[in-house]
Amino acid sequence: QVQLVESGGNLVQPGGSLRLSCAASGSSFRYYPMAWYRQAPGKQRELVASITAGGVTNYADSVKGRFTISRDNAKNTLYLQMNSLKPEDTAVYYCNLPRGSVNYWGQGTQVTVSS
Repeated sequence: QVQLVESGGNLVQPGGSLRLSCAASGSSFRYYPMAWYRQAPGKQRELVASITAGGVTNYADSVKGRFTISRDNAKNTLYLQMNSLKPEDTAVYYCNLPRGSVNYWGQGTQVTVSS
């Protein structure tokens, strides 16, 4: 069983920065790809960024050049550094770990970008 716990969400002004963290339980963290998704009110959940077990990253066009996904396998932790935040980045951000036929999700952390 995998448990994912996100943290770091907050209210921030446009142009500001935040770093989200996702702590994962279990000893197999390092072997699996992971991702960050987000869901804004009234919208579908969308992929923000992903990272393979080997560290290869991929980003949604809307966040390229502003967000950076990374992982620390020694700490079983996934990160999302978010810079130059925009109001349209406002959403609940979820950590995701796909393992076989099962998708594990965290409870989400709220990011609000507003002046």
